[in-house]
Amino acid sequence: MKSRLKESAIPAGDSLAIAVLIPCYNEALTIGKVITEFHRTLPDATIYVYDNNSQDGTFVIAENAGAIVRQESMQGKGNVVRRMFRDIEADFYILVDGDDTYDAEVAPKMLTLAMSEPCDLVNCVRRETDQEAYRMGHRLGNQMLTGTVRYIFGDRIKDMLSGYKVLSRRFVKSFPALSTGFDIETELTVHALELVMPVAHTDGSYRGRPEGSESKLRTYRDGIRILWLIANLFKHERPMQFFSWLGLLLVMVSLALGIPVVWQYLQTGLVARLPTAVLAMGIMLIAILSFTTGLILDTVTRGRREAKMLAYLQYSIYQRSVGKQENQDAYGQCPDQPK
Repeated sequence: MKSRLKESAIPAGDSLAIAVLIPCYNEALTIGKVITEFHRTLPDATIYVYDNNSQDGTFVIAENAGAIVRQESMQGKGNVVRRMFRDIEADFYILVDGDDTYDAEVAPKMLTLAMSEPCDLVNCVRRETDQEAYRMGHRLGNQMLTGTVRYIFGDRIKDMLSGYKVLSRRFVKSFPALSTGFDIETELTVHALELVMPVAHTDGSYRGRPEGSESKLRTYRDGIRILWLIANLFKHERPMQFFSWLGLLLVMVSLALGIPVVWQYLQTGLVARLPTAVLAMGIMLIAILSFTTGLILDTVTRGRREAKMLAYLQYSIYQRSVGKQENQDAYGQCPDQPK
């Protein structure tokens, strides 16, 4: 690699395929600048823009700026990312939004960190440079959703909803990509945490959209959608915990209804509230079924996780010999690698 990558201590003779992936929907105002900055920062990278039914000339502007432009007719960022991952072959993938809110200068640092450790996911933690970077409620929503995922799946991730990431080939080719919208970042995060992939972070500036550019993210609709995905992933990836908590809740409800009936029976020898007794017994049976369901699905989930791990291990990680201490001093250390 040349230019910026040489500054990051990557050997000049390396044959390395880097793909910059930019999903776009009506980003005519910013896409040209984004492509130009990544061409300047990573001159040897191939830039792909996938246009998602834009009506403002995004396709033509991206093509004129020198990117490889393709179209995805199924609406939604998740659909675009799925198509990108299926179509494009590379050693490392840089996934970034086309709205000119992220700094292309951070990309060489992220690539160096991904290659030197190596790591399968390097996430850019956003540091806003102006007040317009986050819309009202977005910062709090991001903290709440990221905190929920950290609590359920592990605390190795920061700023889960950042749209700027470097992914390894084995991450991309083992990722099932089932989401259709902005919840794709959540699915990417959980995939890395569930397979215990090496993950690293680096800070990067995050600026507001230029005047006239409109965000496609809908605060409440997409926030609820992401929260719903987290709940579903919790059920699919942690079924024993999910159904145990549900079963415990049902047991408590059953006892709250049933204990007064039993106490009255012990005192009088009569069951004065037969419907309540039947209801309490029915809820207790459902609770037992919930525990049983969790036990069975936990075994199924283990098999699914093993299958995903085998798919992940089919691809070797990029290996290279670099002065490790130099890179650690410059960019930090991948937290999942032995010191």
